[in-house]
Amino acid sequence: MIAYQNGDDAALNEIYILYKNPLYSFVFRYTREEQLSIDIVQDTFMRLQRYKHRYTSEKGNLKSFLFQIAYRLMVNKLNRRKKWQSLLPFLVPLENDEMHHVDRMTIRDAVAKLPEIHRAVILLFYYHDMSQQEIAEILNIPLGTVKSRLHKSIQLLKEELEVKDYGSRSF
Repeated sequence: MIAYQNGDDAALNEIYILYKNPLYSFVFRYTREEQLSIDIVQDTFMRLQRYKHRYTSEKGNLKSFLFQIAYRLMVNKLNRRKKWQSLLPFLVPLENDEMHHVDRMTIRDAVAKLPEIHRAVILLFYYHDMSQQEIAEILNIPLGTVKSRLHKSIQLLKEELEVKDYGSRSF
């Protein structure tokens, strides 16, 4: 990022290559809309270009900074479209071959029933491997709130999965 801030435009391309797919995955899991997700990722990098001199390492690492931009853009776009009630993140990791398809769908359905504030934390923590501090920065909430939401989210998921007779499985 420092190289890009100092005028090396090729550095932006490297940043784009590194973060385009994780940002797209994050946004798409929320919106389930391909074009909207592409637009938000593009807008994220346009905003980075426009405000590149505002970024400092004190604001967190670049990954957190970009996810925060993408999250805020997504929330703003979705609020304008009034689609919060129809959001269904699909938080099933594709690389986990041990989990049966039905189990993945059951977990996905359980996550979809979580309140929005809990879904965001689960998505960032478990599927984007972000630290609690990074999540706090992205969602602009205190670290303690992230911790309590993670705890509550897991509790809610366990309750939902036990109702479906999955109580013996570890989560």
